[in-house]
Amino acid sequence: MVLNRVLRSEESIARNVCDKPKSEPKSALRATLLATREAQSEQAAQAAKNEALAARIQELLARHVARCVGFYWPVAGEFDAREALAHWLAADGARGAALPVVVKPHAPMVFHAWNTHAPMKEGRYRIPVPAEEKVVVPELLLIPCVGFDADRYRLGYGGGYYDRTLAAWPNGARPATIGIAYESGKCGALPREVHDMPLDAIVTESAIY
Repeated sequence: MVLNRVLRSEESIARNVCDKPKSEPKSALRATLLATREAQSEQAAQAAKNEALAARIQELLARHVARCVGFYWPVAGEFDAREALAHWLAADGARGAALPVVVKPHAPMVFHAWNTHAPMKEGRYRIPVPAEEKVVVPELLLIPCVGFDADRYRLGYGGGYYDRTLAAWPNGARPATIGIAYESGKCGALPREVHDMPLDAIVTESAIY
């Protein structure tokens, strides 16, 4: 019941933040959504939201046959998917996971193999990356979202790294893309640019879109 009340409150917040014209600058919307998400990360109900989101991620992973999943190291109030990935990896020794690595600014990222015991080092932007630089090519990506809309378009951090990475994917065989977000980041319609592409699915603590 507590989680349901929180979700209703977040739906109201999302409407207030996101129900703006499509001409609203992405930078302004991004700043507002980030501030909202980070503030909510301190709430007592956050643990219940994270538990619900983890369960939905595992449900979605069970629907795919990917042997390697790329995900992300959590920053700025993002959902921490490491435990969900650890459960997924433990169920089958042939499975693998990977984290994105920014090799240089404004260039496609690469993915380095990760496991629960992998030594880490500080990467670009002070985000941890695997110390061992073993390049792998995931078949499915869990992508963090600052915001998203009903058509599964994503608002990221503005660097364009995932757009460039997917455009330059090896052999042109794009992986399945699943956005990870909180319900408070759901918007009516996001501003879109020519290069923007919808994700295959988006999962929050309350739904799979």
